Amino acid sequence: QPERAEKIEKLLTSNGYGTTIKDALNYASSKGVKLVPVDYGKIISEVATELKLPTSVVERARNLIASAVSLRLLGIKLDYLRAALRVFFRNELYVRMNERASEKSYDLVQSAYNLPEIPVNGHRVQLDGNTAVALGKIAGGLRVQTYYPITPAADESTFIEDNEVVDVLDPETKELKKAGVLVFQSEDELSAVNMAIGAALTGARAATATSGPGFSLMAEGIGWAGMNEAPVVVTYYMRGAPSTGMPTRGQQGDLLFAVNVSHGEFPRIVIASGDHVEAFWDAIWALNLAERYQTPVIHLVDKFLANSYSIIDESELDYKGKKIIDRGKLMYKEFDDYKRFQFTDDGISPRVPLGYAIMHYSGDEHNEYGIITEESENRIKMYEKRLKKLETADREIPEEQRLRVYGKDSDIAIVTWGSPKGPAIDAMDELASEGINIQVIQVKMFNPYPRNLIRKLLEGKKMIINLEANYTAQAAQLMKLNAGVEPTHYVLKWNGRPITRTEVKWAIKHILSNPNERRVVLNGGA
Repeated sequence: QPERAEKIEKLLTSNGYGTTIKDALNYASSKGVKLVPVDYGKIISEVATELKLPTSVVERARNLIASAVSLRLLGIKLDYLRAALRVFFRNELYVRMNERASEKSYDLVQSAYNLPEIPVNGHRVQLDGNTAVALGKIAGGLRVQTYYPITPAADESTFIEDNEVVDVLDPETKELKKAGVLVFQSEDELSAVNMAIGAALTGARAATATSGPGFSLMAEGIGWAGMNEAPVVVTYYMRGAPSTGMPTRGQQGDLLFAVNVSHGEFPRIVIASGDHVEAFWDAIWALNLAERYQTPVIHLVDKFLANSYSIIDESELDYKGKKIIDRGKLMYKEFDDYKRFQFTDDGISPRVPLGYAIMHYSGDEHNEYGIITEESENRIKMYEKRLKKLETADREIPEEQRLRVYGKDSDIAIVTWGSPKGPAIDAMDELASEGINIQVIQVKMFNPYPRNLIRKLLEGKKMIINLEANYTAQAAQLMKLNAGVEPTHYVLKWNGRPITRTEVKWAIKHILSNPNERRVVLNGGA
């Protein structure tokens, strides 16, 4: 890419360096990057001599040497790498060759840096955001998943398809042994969302997964679900936009679209995950919210979270023995005179699956039976009934569950959401060691918004710093709209690269030194 080469050359020369690889390494070192020199040729030669193999054969282990060095620097035990090698290689000679290359790479790092062993208690699992959501849906009793392939959402559905045999948790299907999840690849996203809605009407826990272009196509179907009070979950993996945008890059530019998707006024519950453990539990939460309040739920996962990996304690995903499924007012009962859209105090009607009673569904306004009508008084009551469900959700869901607070009380608060939560917390910890105390507030639910709690938390703050990966500070707009609180400063990034700890740390220090500069734009990343 000529533009990138030109950018790197300009960066090096403007800082007094040449344009060789050595100059680039020296520049990186001057910026605090710790260099790890690896003599690939020496390791390859030693392994070739030990195993009496041609050097050309051992050369195949060059990439593995780089991986082994990285794994040791990360504190991953050699035994895990050995086990992985035996999974991928069947030929004992190749296993041994790669094992010796790995062992020498580990020895090199240890002798040069004397890294301490990282204590590991219990079982650990490595997973990305797609897998975390998929596992959460399976644990949460998902029975139908529809999708049309799109980056970065498709991996979630293919994982469910490969791992669909699960222990059944929901009582009404407990008698089914090895019940699984029906995963269906539709011809497009219009079909995907409508099939999921249809599955929900039959009583199945149903969801779909997509990204920006697909979600645009789903808008009309989501509106139909809102009108017909169908409990469907849409996992929305946000990527660089608009249009095709940057499919392999990330952004948080779709928040306002998700909160206001489709035309008209109806309840849309919108939640956003900030790490992989949250993604797992939020997938379960989304299914519960959809069925309890009989409305579409949008679960936002940004691309940075979807395709990044973390190693977590397996106990953080332990749902066994916990009551994690809430199916709301779903009943398996036959009715002779069934009002699917019955008026109730909380706006939520008793719900039975198709086949248990006569019921009517359409996109038109309707009465309690679902029969189409444009009568004025009914329109007012039915409109209020649907929106009353959002008021009920706002009343029932604790605001403490809708946002999270990290760090001690401080005059400075970062308000963020999604994947920037991680670097914000890391920066908070590092700044604390330098005597700069900040607090991090992560918003997890955007509709209904935790307006009262966020007002209380931010009252009296000298600095309120909005941090997110978009141009227009969309989360800040929602905070001002719902809670009447406006940030004093904005830290934004939209170049498709993730927000990093070092960037957040730099931005905070920059704002403290330049308080009149209200908007700071980050542009790190290759």
